[in-house]
Amino acid sequence: MRLKLINKMLFNLLAITIVSIIFFSTDSNAQYRNVWMSAGSLHNWYSEIGSELEEAFVLRQQYGMQWPAIYRFQDMQAARGFWIGARNFTDENGNNFPYKVVTVGPRNPAFFAAFPVKMELISKLEPTAVSVDGVLSEQKSVEIDRIDPDLIADRMIHNIVNTQLGVTMDRKIFQFSQPQNDNYIVYEYIFTNTGNTDADDEIELPNNTIQDMYVFWTFRNAVNQSVRYEIQNATGWGKNTMNDARGDGPINSAGDPPDEQFRAMFSWHGYFPGKDVAYDNIGGPLWELSNASALLYNSPDDTIGRLGASQFLGTVTLYADKSPTENVDDPTQPSTTSWADSDMPLFTAGANAFNTSRMADEYLFMSSGHMTPRHANLVEPSGDFAAQTAAPHVYAPGSGGASYNVAYGPYTLAPGDSIRIVIAEGAGGMTRDEQIRVGRLYKSGQISDYQKNTEVINQGRDSLFKTFRNAITAFQNDWNLPATPRPPATFDVNSGGDRISLAWTLDPADPNPPTNFRIYRALGDFDKEYEMIAELPAGASSYDDLILVRGFNYFYYMTCVGSDGLESSRYATQAYDPANLKRPAGKSLSDIRIVPNPYIISPINELSFQSTLDEDKIAFYNIPGNCTINIYTELGELIKTIEHTDGSGDAFWYSVTSSNQIIVSGIYIAVITDNNTGEKHIAKFVIIR
Repeated sequence: MRLKLINKMLFNLLAITIVSIIFFSTDSNAQYRNVWMSAGSLHNWYSEIGSELEEAFVLRQQYGMQWPAIYRFQDMQAARGFWIGARNFTDENGNNFPYKVVTVGPRNPAFFAAFPVKMELISKLEPTAVSVDGVLSEQKSVEIDRIDPDLIADRMIHNIVNTQLGVTMDRKIFQFSQPQNDNYIVYEYIFTNTGNTDADDEIELPNNTIQDMYVFWTFRNAVNQSVRYEIQNATGWGKNTMNDARGDGPINSAGDPPDEQFRAMFSWHGYFPGKDVAYDNIGGPLWELSNASALLYNSPDDTIGRLGASQFLGTVTLYADKSPTENVDDPTQPSTTSWADSDMPLFTAGANAFNTSRMADEYLFMSSGHMTPRHANLVEPSGDFAAQTAAPHVYAPGSGGASYNVAYGPYTLAPGDSIRIVIAEGAGGMTRDEQIRVGRLYKSGQISDYQKNTEVINQGRDSLFKTFRNAITAFQNDWNLPATPRPPATFDVNSGGDRISLAWTLDPADPNPPTNFRIYRALGDFDKEYEMIAELPAGASSYDDLILVRGFNYFYYMTCVGSDGLESSRYATQAYDPANLKRPAGKSLSDIRIVPNPYIISPINELSFQSTLDEDKIAFYNIPGNCTINIYTELGELIKTIEHTDGSGDAFWYSVTSSNQIIVSGIYIAVITDNNTGEKHIAKFVIIR
């Protein structure tokens, strides 16, 4: 045991060095695996270490909790932290700690006393394969580890982490794509006294009882990244974040409305007096983009006053065990609800699972009970947050604002005992149309600061509370949600000369097959406004979009619609790359050109690390929109047939035969037949390898 402890101490010293190297390098996500949850409209990343630390995926303060995720720069997460602590803990070497606390975030500890055991991304279905002009189109790289058709949710991350406390955290993170329930993510935690204090299978503490255990989370929110530099950079650190709560102890909750009797904490974009602009900035109005940094996050045409940060983000408790032996929901949990300076010493670097005085402070903080008053009420005692003009950062001027905190406990766990906690984190707020409508009225002077703020607060809070209620109802119904049709198995978008063609295939095993399909299109970029351009019957498998203008980019998604009108998720079929009209079909066969000719394929290209899809590509330009291209060797052997039917004047050949053999140097003959007229054009070209 003594040798093992020494080895662990050496390992921890080495880990400190490695952590320093990793987190001060450009590749901050190299230490632990990070996985996206993106089955619905709320997207976030999760780390196998058990919590999402500040700048632990990319070196950006605001990253994650994106809603609605179809739009760019909607990130609202600045940092998360998870702590687990107990009293009177004796380790495997006989050392006693009055308080033992293991911390994972919000910033790096001196060393990690948590040890990832498992991180797996499971999907109910194979993701829809979306392509644009033959190339996979996706916003985030999602690597599914396993398909489970019996999964209750659409996606689930299964994460297991051992801790130096001997308590193992089993974290299941799941999300639904059903549109009425796709803007929250569920966390189901099971904490078990396994006695395993490291990453191997050996049980170091088989007989320890964990006394008065608390599990604690801190949430540093910053709503949201798109207005970070329009308001001020400190917005990205959460300096203007307002935090409020419901169900946070009898005193605080006494005046909560009857329909808001849930256990929740949440954040929104409050007033930021540090911004020297001529308008009230609650909700993040966009109308000047006065600096280069602001232009990085918003286009110049987005200066109509749109309320870019009208979202609300928060967590709601769905269930917390009363004790390891009483597996019923305890309405007094969470037992701690508080808010604190996001840059206080306990949250910054230096946490150490052997520092007895610091762990005592951490334990007292996580077990401190319900804080009064709520943060938002301290900032604006009237409770009329539309009238707020005081600074939300009630700390020193250099502080980065306030985080909110929740803790559950105390629980005493005998060897093998477990407790279960279920939390949902959701986002809500104004629709994009409402952001624009109210923002325009505000910028044009038709409504006052107070009227604008009232719309932001009321719409945002109502939307988030509706999300909380949906999550609570779904949990109470064992996650049995109204079924939507499955999204298509494939969705292909192909540019043409006189059309953009869409085609899809369905999952034949869908127990709720669609009754019809809807096609949506946006002009200019994938996060612009979409309109439904077609509604097609159940038997359809393709659609040609003909009402287009050459020179513009078009973006598409489609939904499968059930008999009750519910649609499959747009995020399953969203195309993130543009399609457009190709050059028009040639008017005369004599205009046909083969490019390049001769085509010299250099050996250097074959060794190049800059390989692209354009390597070995030969183009046929100015061809008929509906034609057949037969390619022959000089001896007359047919080696490739290309059926060109997209109406454009372009076709391409990647220098392989119909049996996928690479062609050799030589003279080749192309016979191009106009399928509408029967006319033929013969042309020779040369390939040199």
